[in-house]
Amino acid sequence: MNFEITYFFYAALGSVLVGLSKGGLPSTGMLAVPILSLSISPIHATTLLLPIYIISDAVGVWLYRKNFSAFNVKILTQGGLLGVFVGWLTATVISEVVVTFLIGLIGVLFCLYSWFKKVNNDQPKPPKTLPGIFWGSLAGFTSFISHAGAPPFQVYVLPQKLSKADFAGTATLVFAAINLAKIWPYQDLRPYQWGDLMDAAYLVPFAIAGTFAGAVLTKKIPDKLFFLLVQIGLFAISLKLIWSSLGY
Repeated sequence: MNFEITYFFYAALGSVLVGLSKGGLPSTGMLAVPILSLSISPIHATTLLLPIYIISDAVGVWLYRKNFSAFNVKILTQGGLLGVFVGWLTATVISEVVVTFLIGLIGVLFCLYSWFKKVNNDQPKPPKTLPGIFWGSLAGFTSFISHAGAPPFQVYVLPQKLSKADFAGTATLVFAAINLAKIWPYQDLRPYQWGDLMDAAYLVPFAIAGTFAGAVLTKKIPDKLFFLLVQIGLFAISLKLIWSSLGY
């Protein structure tokens, strides 16, 4: 392996976080690209992690094959595919500096939304087609940019107050479809080199371990504490990326 130690550390950590997200802790995946962007370009980081996401998706789909909201999967997947298409059309006109800034901004806004939103004690809201397609499209677009589709997904699904297992399963199935749809656009925009695929292959065990760990943690760890720690880390890294994109 010709990895530099720092690069390998960030790549392995990012892969574990991807696995955790597929195991039932979706917000953790948002940390992967920002963390890996500390050692390589954000565009390269996004491309490198796609195979990791797809392999983790396969494990996650198997783990949650009986737990998901069929209506949400149908609607959000349709919107997500539209969002991927829009991301592909606009990718060539967005510079790497802008991508870095957007990745940081998405992370900061998600954290602020999570920390300052009003607590919703209302009755569960039923899923609806048009809002689902809208938020699914945003999820597909932000996922295309930096594998950061969790915020729009959560904005739409959390008010429905699904069970923890159904929430995790729905997220896993929706993003499995979105990630598969990204294969050709990514190859078209930045063709995979043999070295990229070998790097991804070395990282697969970390992602699979993270996926099974995520399934266990989903059942055992207090959600509030875990996600707070994830959000604090995401917020700090996102601010670093924004600062870097501004030339500091």
